[in-house]
Amino acid sequence: MHSWKTPHLKNLARAFLSLKTERDMLNFLRDLCTLDELEEFATRLEIAKLISCGTPYRDIAKKVDVSTTTVSRVAQWLHHGEGGYQLALHRIKK
Repeated sequence: MHSWKTPHLKNLARAFLSLKTERDMLNFLRDLCTLDELEEFATRLEIAKLISCGTPYRDIAKKVDVSTTTVSRVAQWLHHGEGGYQLALHRIKK
């Protein structure tokens, strides 16, 4: 099976880790992504946060203006993914 953790992706992860401030990260994200992509990423994180707080899927869908299918997809990765959402949510909660 082909690993999704390619050398290019690992290099991207190292680039993220090299940035020390919120401003630096925001500048890098803006250069890297379109505004639509950034909004999509931010929305997914918000969905994951609301799921982890126990908010019903329909309420989440209405609040962030997405389909319940999108909420379910984020929930799948939140509960059965690599643990990235959970780790990030834990760390930003502090």
